[in-house]
Amino acid sequence: MSIASMTGFAREAGVTGPYQWAWELKSVNGRGLDVRLRTPPGYEAVGEDARSQAQKAFARGQCQFSLTVARGPGTLKVRVNEEILAGLVEALARVRLPDGVAPASLDGLLAIRGVVEVEEVDEGVSAALAEDLRAAAQRAIAALKEARQAEGRALAAVLEDQLLAMARLVDAAERAPGRQPEAVRARLATHLSELIGASPSLDPDRLHQEAVLLAARADIREELDRLRAHIAGARELLATGGAIGRRLDFLAQELGREANTLCAKANDVALSRIGLDLKALVDQFREQVQNVE
Repeated sequence: MSIASMTGFAREAGVTGPYQWAWELKSVNGRGLDVRLRTPPGYEAVGEDARSQAQKAFARGQCQFSLTVARGPGTLKVRVNEEILAGLVEALARVRLPDGVAPASLDGLLAIRGVVEVEEVDEGVSAALAEDLRAAAQRAIAALKEARQAEGRALAAVLEDQLLAMARLVDAAERAPGRQPEAVRARLATHLSELIGASPSLDPDRLHQEAVLLAARADIREELDRLRAHIAGARELLATGGAIGRRLDFLAQELGREANTLCAKANDVALSRIGLDLKALVDQFREQVQNVE
């Protein structure tokens, strides 16, 4: 199973009878799954069905689903209620109009409520439209899912390259001359000489404690081991696939923490450079991880 990105776009459009419609689906990064709907009045049930489908298809991401429906001129049927019109004409014929008042015109009579009736299309067309919209939403969600997975495949390649580069930097730190026992002993001897020179009367036990502390600060063995473990864990997650974004983000934080500690302990120019390069790479990795579902 491959990973998926949280960003993508899909569109599905069609015609049902006199109706023209279109679904537009957009997805961006989000902490959880948030499906927002924008549908015309009367299509709320279709929108909620699309929301239900999206909740089954995606684990994370902010999704915006927009439905537009336009009906053609043939959608409405106009009918003149001849019975009401005839009653109005008959009633007006019995009315004696004052001087200067013109009799009612046909367009005036047609403007009276109830004379002209507008009928919607029959229920058969409405039912077919709702069914087409539901099927189109399902296709659009599948297309959005594929778009997110396609971007996820490209993203996985980038993350793999970054993890490989991190592993190389960890190996370089392992081999750094500043980590060799001779170099560590030389730095310890220098620090102890400085301490003795500053305070010739230092207690031997105190010198021993200082030596132990300096040795502990110079040792980055634990940091290197944890960096390798986190890199291996991230690779395993990428190989497993699925909705792994949150776990990858946690590992990215741990990688950053270990890289910071390495820089703090690196009492050597070469190790400091490696640590800084590693920190920059971890920051790039975490930025990319924010896109993973």
